[in-house]
Amino acid sequence: MNYLANLLKYNAYSLKGNEKETYFKNKINSLTLFHFKKSAEYRNYLKGLNYKLKEKKNLKDIPFLPVRLFKEHKLISIKKEKIFKTLYSSGTSSLNLSKIFLDKYNALNQIKVLQKIFFNVVGNSRLPMLIVDKKPENIDRNNYNASIAAINGFSIFANEKIYLLDHKNEINYLVLKKFLKKNFKKKFLVFGLTSNIYLNLIEKLDKKKIKENSFINSVMIHGGGWKKIENRKLNKERFNYFLNKKIGIKKIINYYGLVEQIGSIFFECKCGYFIPSNFSDVLIRDANLDLCKKGEKGIVQLISLLPTSYPGHSILTEDIGEIVKKHNCKCYNTNDKRFLIHGRLKDAELRGCSDI
Repeated sequence: MNYLANLLKYNAYSLKGNEKETYFKNKINSLTLFHFKKSAEYRNYLKGLNYKLKEKKNLKDIPFLPVRLFKEHKLISIKKEKIFKTLYSSGTSSLNLSKIFLDKYNALNQIKVLQKIFFNVVGNSRLPMLIVDKKPENIDRNNYNASIAAINGFSIFANEKIYLLDHKNEINYLVLKKFLKKNFKKKFLVFGLTSNIYLNLIEKLDKKKIKENSFINSVMIHGGGWKKIENRKLNKERFNYFLNKKIGIKKIINYYGLVEQIGSIFFECKCGYFIPSNFSDVLIRDANLDLCKKGEKGIVQLISLLPTSYPGHSILTEDIGEIVKKHNCKCYNTNDKRFLIHGRLKDAELRGCSDI
């Protein structure tokens, strides 16, 4: 699997068009064969599909796993003694969480790829970081939920980090004011789940307790967590507007990704699109699981080169999205596809997919 080491030598968005299509076709076919050999659960799944491994398939014909299977089955391609970390999806019930098993090789590649993509978007310097969450306590270093995994992943880009909330989930103004006094004149990062940012920086923050323009040089990175604030009827534009109006943040970057493919992250460009990097791709499927045309909304399928310790290289999500048909975006110096996320499948639609 040394192809990742070779790919890490280049810009995160260097693969383009037919070159990327051919590259992914070869590597994802190889990963499918690899996981077939290493994972009993995955092998049974492919046999149930009567999948022909000897035929090299186009990307659209390579099988995908519905994301819910990671909640229902132990999908693993390594021996138990090789498990380095176990990641869990966020959720209210411990009985309904995805479980992702990583060895040291897979965990290290996730960090390297995340770093490669992040620095391409934000810059190559580590920066002070304000984390809109409370400091995790009594962490089991071998088991993380999605929220803690995100904090740990992004905090590697910080040369200094503080947590906005105290142990009671209240804003620690003493710590916040000290951080802003030290860093407001230079570029710094604000990171958190979308819901935490809305509930704390938009709804709860008393801006009279901080100096005006304290966040003027900040770059906000946020993602996930929309479900907790869905009753606010928010969209991206309103969310950004409230942040700008309340505390003056101008640069706000949303990210999209799954704990089931952690590291293969998509950052929103300044034009408002998500763009796949060298390490990932996206397809959109309709209700019959046929491929959608550009501009048509459907179910998002995510493809990643990273998963080697578990068969997560091709996943059908429970999100609705579309590949943009026409655009003038030139972000990241790539002409590769752009896509949008429009929310989650409704419960009725999820039941309709339950036989996949």
